[in-house]
Amino acid sequence: MKTIQNWLDDYAVSHQNPTNKLVHFVCVPVIFFTVVALFYSIPVPGVPRIGLIEVNVATVALLLVTLYYLRLSFTLAIGMFLFSLLCLIISDNIMLHSSKGNLALTAVVLFILAWIAQFWGHKVEGKKPSFIKDLQFLMIGPAWIMSFIYKKMGISY
Repeated sequence: MKTIQNWLDDYAVSHQNPTNKLVHFVCVPVIFFTVVALFYSIPVPGVPRIGLIEVNVATVALLLVTLYYLRLSFTLAIGMFLFSLLCLIISDNIMLHSSKGNLALTAVVLFILAWIAQFWGHKVEGKKPSFIKDLQFLMIGPAWIMSFIYKKMGISY
């Protein structure tokens, strides 16, 4: 089994160009949010809100995502859990102040724009996206961003 450092090192191979790195620092969190927002638009019938958060497909999926990150790194899992909560709160606020369709439409538009930017970044880099080699890299991208945040804060992962 690969360690989190193995995954991050492998991911970094196709993310060396400063322009591509900047694109990823913006677009990876946006893509993560848009997936959460799309899933947030799908209710789980008959399940009430728990505190501030509505239980829906996003909350269930993020529990599984958190378990995946816990398997790789407890410390990174905490950061990803907190970012996931932020995505849930933002999604919930959009739902409360507009309609379900607006959340989904906004998420789809942002998702498409962010992926266009990501592919442009890889064109600048001259290397294919990591997820073409292994789909798990779709989960490693957000952890890679979090690892940079941790380094800036002096936190080990």
